[in-house]
Amino acid sequence: MRWVRCGGMAALVAAVGLTVGCGGGGSGAEVSGTVAYEGKPVEDGAITFFLADGKGATGGTIKGGKYTATKVPIGNVKVTITGKKVVGKKKAYNTPDSPEVEQTAELLPPKYSAKDKTELTFEVKTGANEKNWDLAK
Repeated sequence: MRWVRCGGMAALVAAVGLTVGCGGGGSGAEVSGTVAYEGKPVEDGAITFFLADGKGATGGTIKGGKYTATKVPIGNVKVTITGKKVVGKKKAYNTPDSPEVEQTAELLPPKYSAKDKTELTFEVKTGANEKNWDLAK
């Protein structure tokens, strides 16, 4: 009796694993490009693409002003871009010999960085897409 229960459970786990593993594995497209703010590359940040209904979001990291995002939803998407700026330093711990760590804040205004306020849009086509963002204050 135990073998039947374990076998049934193993079959259920395998079926769920296959369903999850097959969910949209090849859907979406790749988008890559550059991001600059006020003429300077965004050195460290993130870019997110999402459908108008807020579903299907995916993104990538921005390093040295460049990004690549995979499995981006096909069609018209809204885009948010965030970036970090160093605003100071502070001690990592409250001890005399503590190392200092950088304090960061959002580099970009909400019209680029906030999901509910972004003005950025892009039409994603099947395959590889290139989009360079030159953002102004």
